[in-house]
Amino acid sequence: MAYIHQSPTWPNLTWNEAELTSSLVGVRHRQGHLLGHMKGLGVRFRSEAALESLTTEIIQSSAIEGTKFDPSTVRSSISRRLGLPSADLAAKDRYVEGAVEMMLDATQKYAEPLTTERLLAWQSSLFPGGRSGMQRILVGQWRTPDMDPMQVVSGPISRDRIRRKNIHFEAPAAGRIPGEVDHFLRWFETPDGTDPVLRAGIAHFWFVTIHPFQDGNGRVSRAIADLALARADGSALRFYSMSAQIEAEKKQYYQALERGQKGTTDITPWLAWFLACLDRALQRAEAISAGVIRKAATWDWINHVQATTISDRQRLVINALLDGPDPELSTSRYAKLVECSLDTALRDIQALLAAGLLAAGPAGGRSTKYLLKSPPSL
Repeated sequence: MAYIHQSPTWPNLTWNEAELTSSLVGVRHRQGHLLGHMKGLGVRFRSEAALESLTTEIIQSSAIEGTKFDPSTVRSSISRRLGLPSADLAAKDRYVEGAVEMMLDATQKYAEPLTTERLLAWQSSLFPGGRSGMQRILVGQWRTPDMDPMQVVSGPISRDRIRRKNIHFEAPAAGRIPGEVDHFLRWFETPDGTDPVLRAGIAHFWFVTIHPFQDGNGRVSRAIADLALARADGSALRFYSMSAQIEAEKKQYYQALERGQKGTTDITPWLAWFLACLDRALQRAEAISAGVIRKAATWDWINHVQATTISDRQRLVINALLDGPDPELSTSRYAKLVECSLDTALRDIQALLAAGLLAAGPAGGRSTKYLLKSPPSL
């Protein structure tokens, strides 16, 4: 099997601009609309939306590789590092801290040059203690010749414990890595007139194809793409998550990468998929940002305008109504959410009604449904 990095024209990647123009224009339009909308909001709402997006990006980029993070721990870590108020005092997790450190370095310092030192530091931050799960791995260094061939494989384990391999990709030999990375970094930091969004897709594909680390290549590649997209936006604030969309389309993502890595140095199909995925990520962000804005505005209204004292139970229920797909609240649902008695639930609901935060539906008695009121600003 011939891989793209074995082509005599590698790494001179090419693409058909005419085939990508329509998609690129659509993405740029949606991107501009989202960024323009966010600029029109107050600092508080922008910060809340950016915090939500960064939290999602870190969680989903790790989830693509099978690593699950607790959202409250990620959110707390980001808030602490950015000096944002956070009501969640979650315990620190060193793996979360490392992932947050990498992503914030990529997005907050997007204008700084991408260097070998930064790449090695990013990969090292992902594996505190030098372990990936139970396995000790090489961190802060390129993979070594004894690891060749470096293959991306899948397949079941047979009875004799031999993996029946489906080889999806085989990376360049370890001896080539320093030169390959140097070439990549020179391209990445040299403007050539290519649209910055396209450069994000090219950079993602190129770096993951070099596959320079023993582990962490996918997450570092997506961080590089985030850095490139921050440059495209001209902003350190992130309002959309490419990794969340990739996680939702993980099978198609790996298929698109595999097709590109087994093809010629014309990566038009990969870029077409990347742009389409980014467009869907922007669409998702528009819906999410609306929810974030409503939540922030509601709490601002409660805390500052209504001057209402909210108990921990009531706070949990209000957040459940703001975050979840079901906007209706019943006494039994309240009791279940906070694990209290029906009598306590009814007293809490009546207090929220008296404060003007809930509205009762037309049905009476136990079947009454309540809805959270929207602040006048919305």
